[in-house]
Amino acid sequence: MSVTATLLLVDAGNSRIKWARVTRGRRGAQRGEPLRGNGASTFRAMLAPLPARAQVLAVNVAGRDVERALVAATRAANLPAPRFLRSTASAAGLVNGYEEPWRLGADRWAALVGAWHATGARKPLCVVDIGTAMTIDFLGADGRHRGGYIVPGPALAVRSLLRGTKGILRRSRGARVRKGDAWPRSTLPAIENGSREACAAMIVRSHASARALLGRTTRLVVTGGGAPDVLPRLPAATLHVPDLVLQGVQVALSEP
Repeated sequence: MSVTATLLLVDAGNSRIKWARVTRGRRGAQRGEPLRGNGASTFRAMLAPLPARAQVLAVNVAGRDVERALVAATRAANLPAPRFLRSTASAAGLVNGYEEPWRLGADRWAALVGAWHATGARKPLCVVDIGTAMTIDFLGADGRHRGGYIVPGPALAVRSLLRGTKGILRRSRGARVRKGDAWPRSTLPAIENGSREACAAMIVRSHASARALLGRTTRLVVTGGGAPDVLPRLPAATLHVPDLVLQGVQVALSEP
């Protein structure tokens, strides 16, 4: 793919759509907004300013209706059909650790590719994506994916507690979270801070496990919409890359 080509990178997640434009080989800032319906209105707006023959490179975990909406939007904009990243046995120097590679979420695969190349490759990594779900993946210095974990992200953990416990829901109404309140004294802040602390604790423990398995130089790399709330609870050396998935999409789909 020519470095002079204009690209639109798209990450359609369970709750948000993120995108960035690449012009003359330079990637712009990531933008995003909540996923509404099948995302058609968002796709039309992001595609409108693109020049003719611009290429759309995408990863989608939000379902077939969202994928169809992006395909239809590119067709209506007279652009080439979008290319979608799928989880494969190998890509961009990485080897998928799943016995059935297609079962690994495509956004996880993109994050791994992005992290591998963003850190210069040949380095062991613990890659964390904090979104609706929080995924943690281990990557060896040889580029082999060693597996990982999937747990509820902080926001989903909060919603699960509120839906599943009537007493907590009643006591949480009207409560507000005060920033910097490490030990909340009302129910909703206690749930929200507790969910963030739980995610942070799992990340720290997983990173320690990764260092034991892959070596003490294992780098912790974090991305996702929920990352800003969890980052203050993580080690200072944590590398935060907000557009990690988009970077992976660009690398993986730009291969000859």
